[in-house]
Amino acid sequence: MPQNEHIELHRKRHGRRFDHYEKQKKKEGRLPHILSKKAQTLRGIKAKLYNKRRQNEKIQMKKTIKSHEEKETKQRQEVPEGALPAYLLDREKQSRAKILSNTIKQKRKEKAGKWDVPIPKVKAVSEAEVFRVVQSGKRRKKAWKRLVTKPCFVGEGFTRKPPKYERFIRPMALRFTKAHVTHPELKATFQLPILGVKKNPSSPLYTSLGVITKGTVLEVNVSELGMVTQGGKVVWGKYAQVTNHPENDGCINAVLLV
Repeated sequence: MPQNEHIELHRKRHGRRFDHYEKQKKKEGRLPHILSKKAQTLRGIKAKLYNKRRQNEKIQMKKTIKSHEEKETKQRQEVPEGALPAYLLDREKQSRAKILSNTIKQKRKEKAGKWDVPIPKVKAVSEAEVFRVVQSGKRRKKAWKRLVTKPCFVGEGFTRKPPKYERFIRPMALRFTKAHVTHPELKATFQLPILGVKKNPSSPLYTSLGVITKGTVLEVNVSELGMVTQGGKVVWGKYAQVTNHPENDGCINAVLLV
């Protein structure tokens, strides 16, 4: 193994810190204040260079935003002075200004508008509510383990890590394998096996752990319903959004996203 890849290897094996995403979000929130303070304290040639760079960044950002707002603009060109051939006189010259594609923004937009979900907004669930601190070690002094207190999905071939190395404990009693999914067009409810947790709106950590709360998008097995594509192939998996609080009801109710 190359010497410089030990951090990536550790992340693959053990994942990131418990509060990594929260710290990252806070750091991003502090960044404008730090940049503002830097701009105020710099003097001389350094200040000139810094302000020039910031101005270029802002111009580029404005151009990108404008290009996203304009979907496809048609601009008529002015007819140049002087004689034109007869066959060109009745034509209108048009130039299409296509959108400048910013890959990251485009991807985010696509992700945001992928599903028209029944519950567009849900109250965020805090980590204090989802996880309970488990004291470990010989003298119960260590507090790095967390017990998941909400229903979750772990998959068929799931095997727990040895207790010494297991950080997130998902109790057997809170593991769900089936959901009551309602088809909005058929107005009928079916008990379908869960294939996976696609997205938990509260946190990416909950998504990776398979925690199921209200508003979570699940992937369910709809092969029993006999749904077929236009090509005649049987549809295997479809997404469904959880509409209840599973921890209170003891079951998962969801609406199929057709």
